[in-house]
Amino acid sequence: MRILGKDGGLGEVKVLPETDDDIWHLYNVICTGDLVTASTTRRDEAAADKLRAERAEKKRMTLGVRVEKIEFEQDNLRMRLLGVIEEGPQDIGQHHTLIIEVGEQLRIRKKHWKQTQLDRLDSAEKDTVKPRIVFVSLDQDEATVAVLRAYGLKEVVTVRSMRSGKQYDEKGKPVDYHGEIISKLQNVATPSMPLVLLGPGFEKEALAETIGKLPKGTFGQVFIQHTGQCGMVGVNELIKSGMGANILRESTVGTEIELVNKLMEGIATNGNATYGPAEVENAALAGAVESLLVLDSILRERDLDSVVHAVEQQKGKLIVVSSEHDAGKQLAALGGMGAILRYKLA
Repeated sequence: MRILGKDGGLGEVKVLPETDDDIWHLYNVICTGDLVTASTTRRDEAAADKLRAERAEKKRMTLGVRVEKIEFEQDNLRMRLLGVIEEGPQDIGQHHTLIIEVGEQLRIRKKHWKQTQLDRLDSAEKDTVKPRIVFVSLDQDEATVAVLRAYGLKEVVTVRSMRSGKQYDEKGKPVDYHGEIISKLQNVATPSMPLVLLGPGFEKEALAETIGKLPKGTFGQVFIQHTGQCGMVGVNELIKSGMGANILRESTVGTEIELVNKLMEGIATNGNATYGPAEVENAALAGAVESLLVLDSILRERDLDSVVHAVEQQKGKLIVVSSEHDAGKQLAALGGMGAILRYKLA
């Protein structure tokens, strides 16, 4: 994310999303009622009187839309903002949908910016330089490629070895299992991303050996982790067990998962942890919160600036947890808020 400018008088921030993770951050900052201005396409109003058979081509223009509905398209890695046009060269008062994608500048104007929203933009700007993590969870029969993004774990593709049956593809050529995996990896991994190979048995070591023979810089640093199962079950097993914590800590989601696990352990053992909006707020006002965990959807719905301010005044930290991964779902079951405490409250 690049923050291109802030205008306090207008309550406006101009940003440039640079990664698909940035689209997720913007989804958690933009609210209904905001005025969002971006480049878009729309049919020229001069063509309105023409017959439908002669519909004019869409033209690119900049429109300001008062947001009424927000949709995050995880598969397409983009956001749709539906609302009424308030600023622009034409069609004022009519509905339009802005498509927000990577590389497209936009301006967000709010009547009131929550401090947590501004902090999220600042955090997104810093997190742009952090690498995402790519997983290959495999055994002798199949391999699953997954990517850890800011909003959670995304399965990309599954490759089958065909060893325990037909060993030839549709064209009669022998299946190159490792070659197929590497081909899929090249579509999602870059030299800046850590690559984690995991699963039972020794297939992960064999794949690491194959990758090691590739030209230097093809992929990032390779890590090998043992798990009892492969596939997405194996990836989740790795994350939940805390294995590879140093690797995961490099990502936002890794930090979220680690702290939610710590929160759950504290609750289960009646330790230094609490949950629920009222209990967390009381702990924050008492200065007892070390880490405040809040579900992203809760921050979109409620103004928690006073609670966050109380925590930060006492050198505590705010962790916004994505609702899209398993740790977020655990936090949602606790009311969407939890806190790891410095000391146990009476």
